[in-house]
Amino acid sequence: MSIFTELKRRNVLRVAAAYLVVGWLLTEVLTTILPTLGAPDWAAKAVILCFAFGFVPAVVLSWVYELTPDGIRKEAVKSEDGAIVAMPIGRLDYLAIASVVVVILGVAIFSAIRSPGDTSDTRAVVSNESVAVLPFVNMSKDQDNEYLSDGLTETLLHMLAQIPDLKVAARTSSFAFKGKNMDVREIAAALQVAHILEGSVQQFGNRIRVTAQLIRASDGYHIWSEIFDRESDDIFAIQDEIAMKVGASLSASLLGPTGTTRLAGVGTDDPDAYDLYLQALKERATFSYGGLRAAEELLKGALLIDPGFIDARTELASNYLHQLETGLMSENNALASVLAITNQVLEESPDDVNARALHIYATTRQAVFQGDSDSVAGTIVELQELVASHPGDYPVRLLLGKMLQGVQRYEEALQLQREALALDPYNSRIHYEIGSLLLLLNRPEAARAALQASLDIESEQPNAYLKLSAIAMQSGDGVAYLRHSLKAMEIDSRDHEIPAHIAYFLYQLKLVDEADDFRDRVFAIAPASEAAYRLELVRANSLNNEAASLAAARRAIEDGVGDRQFAFSGAVQYLLRRAASKQTLDAEIQFIEQHWPGIFDIDAAAIPIRFLSAQLVAFDAWYQVLPRPELLRRIDRVQEVVSTYGGGLRLDAVSQLTVLALRDRTEEAIEFALSNVFTRPVTMDLEWRERYAQPQFAAMIADPRIRAGLKQWESEEAAVRDAARRFLLDLSAAT
Repeated sequence: MSIFTELKRRNVLRVAAAYLVVGWLLTEVLTTILPTLGAPDWAAKAVILCFAFGFVPAVVLSWVYELTPDGIRKEAVKSEDGAIVAMPIGRLDYLAIASVVVVILGVAIFSAIRSPGDTSDTRAVVSNESVAVLPFVNMSKDQDNEYLSDGLTETLLHMLAQIPDLKVAARTSSFAFKGKNMDVREIAAALQVAHILEGSVQQFGNRIRVTAQLIRASDGYHIWSEIFDRESDDIFAIQDEIAMKVGASLSASLLGPTGTTRLAGVGTDDPDAYDLYLQALKERATFSYGGLRAAEELLKGALLIDPGFIDARTELASNYLHQLETGLMSENNALASVLAITNQVLEESPDDVNARALHIYATTRQAVFQGDSDSVAGTIVELQELVASHPGDYPVRLLLGKMLQGVQRYEEALQLQREALALDPYNSRIHYEIGSLLLLLNRPEAARAALQASLDIESEQPNAYLKLSAIAMQSGDGVAYLRHSLKAMEIDSRDHEIPAHIAYFLYQLKLVDEADDFRDRVFAIAPASEAAYRLELVRANSLNNEAASLAAARRAIEDGVGDRQFAFSGAVQYLLRRAASKQTLDAEIQFIEQHWPGIFDIDAAAIPIRFLSAQLVAFDAWYQVLPRPELLRRIDRVQEVVSTYGGGLRLDAVSQLTVLALRDRTEEAIEFALSNVFTRPVTMDLEWRERYAQPQFAAMIADPRIRAGLKQWESEEAAVRDAARRFLLDLSAAT
């Protein structure tokens, strides 16, 4: 008899298979449940080792002992003719199958009681020394007092986070559950905490009542609860008292004695200043134009009442940086304001990590704006060190991410945001930043999912809708672009740049009448903005009105408009292209340099960003008038300067194609265009007619494959134009 036949006869193979199946399933269940029950880390490992070491004994025992119809016997039962009586077929099989069914049902039941939206790792060990502060409920009749209950929550979060060894769920993730009727256990599981602090605030007259209760999530037991009845101007004492009592309750049973740890509060003793500060935080939550402006005024009011309110000063500096990013402030004014404020804060509070990070970032950005990019690498290292020492401080991490993004280290910035998301999974801003980076990495579907997750948490985000409109443009869907942009405009009616983007898109499609409606909106809100200057030139070009185009471009140069919205560089580009075609380039360069001396000096030791942008758009004209060796030298020099900023021409498909054409590398340009440019929808380059009419592209355009690509773009553009016109007509009819 063969060994295989003997193993089969003794049911060794069946036992081994059943052991492995049941063992694997039980291991999966136990290693999932044990951490939830508070078992130590080694318990799950012990389960795995027990099943692993038990395999060999189980197999040996199945060889020595056999399960027969009369029970377990060491010797097999034989029939009268001497044949071995095998165990009836199916008994062991039924036993194994029954075990598997029971385990599977256990897994299903366990999974069913979990929160449907919980996508976190169920094996993560929840620290018993952890708490989430849910937004206190505003019970006042006046709903405008909600900022007071939110502010109390904010302050408690800030103060409790200072208790050593206590893990406090991030503010944004806690606030994600505001107004949601969910079981405490579900919320605690989602935030990976063992305790929940919740309560309410009610104001009547000059009195305020605060209720607070600390709940153990595992069984709903109230560890501590109390009601505070105080005068309204005693809110700071209430905050201190609640935070200290919660801390003491936690430490008594979880943390051990905390000694005389003093919890720092909000940095002001004036209730009116604090009220304005809380309202400012609420206003800037969506980072809209209107919200940032309102927050600025509220913060200034708070500082007028209490000039020593450091948190308000730091928030004002951060507000100015957000205004710079959204176009509300110029680069010079915003950075100067940030540096002035952070200098004051750091003189009084040198260890203020947010002020320090803002100061480092603004100093470097100002240097880069003036043409000195050498400090970028050092700044990134400094901010990385701050993030390492303060991993839960998201504003510092956000500034580091912006710096990495500025030098096109997108993957590093993305990893930084994903680490932040692990700490604060319900932070809409983090999801937004991840979506923005994924868009830069040309991963539109993943970007769309991240942006939608951000909107699911905070729906009133105009910037998130603008990113969705950019994704629509990448996919060639002009109607979706308009739909998302109009939604952003609806949310933030004070942002003049949103209607400017829409008008610019429509002018490029030669839908002048439709575009004029949005242009009028821009001029009504911000007639002296970069967007307004840019639209005048684009509109004149769309109408083929050369006199108006020339006047608009020269006005931009004379007035020194900023380069946001491509306002300054676009004017320079138009003037140089026109002059080169009319053989008046020397005179036009003289006009520009009269207002901006040294703007075309490519050999300067430091080239400001404005000048570098102008040099990049000058190559169309230089190609026609410069000797070839000088042209190539200038291309090399400008690319060298661009690379010091962390990337540039080599990462942009149109710019790469332009450089190949400027170098007269026609065959490479053709292949590159077919592979990387004409594979994209026409909406990615609605200026294609003007661009490819430049002389450096003439040899490339002569290729029939390129002409076919341009013909396809022409058809696509017509379809986008018709769809956009119909959409706007239907929208107008509906309203």
